[in-house]
Amino acid sequence: MATSAQPAPRLPGSGNVSPPKQPTDILPTLFGEGYGTYAVQSRNFYTSILLHTVALALLLYVTHQVVTHRAQIAQALGPVVEIGAYIPMPASAKQVGGGGGGGDRDKLEASKGVPPKFSMQQITPPTVVIRNDNPKLAVEQTVMVPPQVKINQQGPIGSLTSVLSVPSNGTGYGSGVGESCCGGVGNGNGRGVGPGDTAGIGGGVFQVGGGVAPPRIKYQTEPEFSEEARKAKHQGTVVVRATVGQDGKIHDPHVVRSLGLGLDEKAIEAVNQWLFEPAIKDGRKVAVYVDIEVNFRLY
Repeated sequence: MATSAQPAPRLPGSGNVSPPKQPTDILPTLFGEGYGTYAVQSRNFYTSILLHTVALALLLYVTHQVVTHRAQIAQALGPVVEIGAYIPMPASAKQVGGGGGGGDRDKLEASKGVPPKFSMQQITPPTVVIRNDNPKLAVEQTVMVPPQVKINQQGPIGSLTSVLSVPSNGTGYGSGVGESCCGGVGNGNGRGVGPGDTAGIGGGVFQVGGGVAPPRIKYQTEPEFSEEARKAKHQGTVVVRATVGQDGKIHDPHVVRSLGLGLDEKAIEAVNQWLFEPAIKDGRKVAVYVDIEVNFRLY
């Protein structure tokens, strides 16, 4: 008698197990289901989409306005002034500028002679007429000039420009030899030689070079456009030449490249407010010449 076949019992772990049902929602947060135990509010999704859309639209609108109204925006913002970095005067390997003078309030001008040893360290200033024949500590006379500068120094101490042979320290004061002040030789003011200031030789003030490190800007202010230049749409570069003193301040600024229409005055007015770390020579602060470019541009 035929019997029907019974299905074999399904053993645990024997296969043919139906895969778990996969979620059908692509964005569960959109339908409030969330990714975890707790449901979320679907309006948060719509709010986020809306905010991103508005931000993108605003960005595109602003970009379009800038591109299509560039001239109007530039006129509304006004002209732009660019300050060029200061430019030290051309370096010199030998003549570093500067000068000095002195005297002992003598009745006669300083006598003819040559300066003493060059050194950037001065302990004993130069003298022709020695007032103290027995000093406690005899130290060689020097003037503050870079030692790499070479001139004839053979002969008695005195002024290079004098023709007087009678020994005299000169009519100046503050020690030294000459007509002015401060421990040097000549008619300048300082511990150097010649008609300049501070120290060194060659006239004027120190120049960058010969061991003179340039000054560094600490503070600068930008000038304004003059009304005349603004109306005329006048632009260009003003070059101001000045001295950066031992105090780090600008002294004697004057224009060496002019633009006119009031821009020269605006450049001088601003540069006068600049402050620097002074130039350094052998660890000492010295005055130097600098050129400063002030660029006026209309955009």
